[in-house]
Amino acid sequence: MGSALVIDDSSTERSIISDFCQKLGINVTTAISGEEALEKLSQAVPDVIILDIVLPGRSGFEICRELKDKDRTKSIPIILCSTKATDMDKFWGKRQGADAYITKPIDQEEFNTVIKQFI
Repeated sequence: MGSALVIDDSSTERSIISDFCQKLGINVTTAISGEEALEKLSQAVPDVIILDIVLPGRSGFEICRELKDKDRTKSIPIILCSTKATDMDKFWGKRQGADAYITKPIDQEEFNTVIKQFI
């Protein structure tokens, strides 16, 4: 059905999100940091990126902004997925270029609805 890059430093969250994607027939690649994600993106471009905000090193906001500024990755939909659930967090995520924002704990129905918009 497509491919996704899941970027989250929590192995539990990576597993949950990967499982949701795989149930939809989406091939998944994972990364635990923004730096690892950028390295993987230099090798292959997924159909969608699911990005946590709180990451070691650079934040998901920074990674999102960088990806949206690069010609090679600017058209890839980015879904921010975080425990940060305030309206300001969601607003700031959209300002960084995110195409969607999902809060944790992730509701599978909401996740499926959002990801199907992009794949």
